[in-house]
Amino acid sequence: MRRAFRLTVALLIGLALGLPCLSVFVTEGALHIWQRSAPVTAPAEVLSRQTGASWETVQVTAADGVVLDGWLFTPRHANGAAVIALHGVGDTRLGMMAHAGFLVRAGYTVLAPDCRGHGSSGGDVISYGIREADDVHRWADLLLRRPGIRRLYGIGQSMGASILLESLPREPRFRALVADCPFATFEEVACDRLEQRGMLGTAVSWPVVRMGFLYARLRYGLNLREASPAAAVRAAKIPILLIHGMLDANIPPRHSRQLHALNPATTQLWEVPGADHVASLGTAPEQYQRRVTGWFEQ
Repeated sequence: MRRAFRLTVALLIGLALGLPCLSVFVTEGALHIWQRSAPVTAPAEVLSRQTGASWETVQVTAADGVVLDGWLFTPRHANGAAVIALHGVGDTRLGMMAHAGFLVRAGYTVLAPDCRGHGSSGGDVISYGIREADDVHRWADLLLRRPGIRRLYGIGQSMGASILLESLPREPRFRALVADCPFATFEEVACDRLEQRGMLGTAVSWPVVRMGFLYARLRYGLNLREASPAAAVRAAKIPILLIHGMLDANIPPRHSRQLHALNPATTQLWEVPGADHVASLGTAPEQYQRRVTGWFEQ
């Protein structure tokens, strides 16, 4: 009995000492891309040759002074509409080149930026939509100031999809969005990630995430509870196409199901059989392209 008591006390002390350290470690890892570099221009040049579109590098300055970089592709026969295409965490604008390709061929002007803290864009801290929502608003200003662009759309993958959803209260000029594998709330997906990696069980992941959120607020002034596509979708008034691979082991499909359930009148959910995380375009390319362009056109 005494031995069991001592073991229990030792375990509790270990958890009390270890969980805060683990929280800091996990949070710092989530808020920074420690090794990053500017995307090479060769893919932009290839896309330009294949589609006949012109391309250029563009920049905007965020509210906090961070300079953000992107590529802008203008089709030869533009249809008067522009699409902001946002990549996922740890990726760059290169991750959206396949999307840019089929959209440019359909006549859309496409802006593919590096999100803050990624690629050649400035900023050291990723906020999963808290600061990025206003970044999207500034990219929208850049696009809608250009001659001939009258309609604005957005498509994003994973973190990029979630950022676009979170930008809706800040950017009301979107006509429609496509969100490929978004999370419902950052708090929920953070717990999912800890459990997926086998680091912690459900009972422990929530305290670790909550301590991490407290650390982020004290250290960086970020309230990560505000990273909530769910809150934005609940109040959304524009059409939102939610796409999710049914085999997604990174952000489980229940996240898109939750978003759809919050606003079924405005959202449509397409679950793609056989597709893993952000792999729906590769799994069902013709259907994906047809659904996305059709969503924007309707």
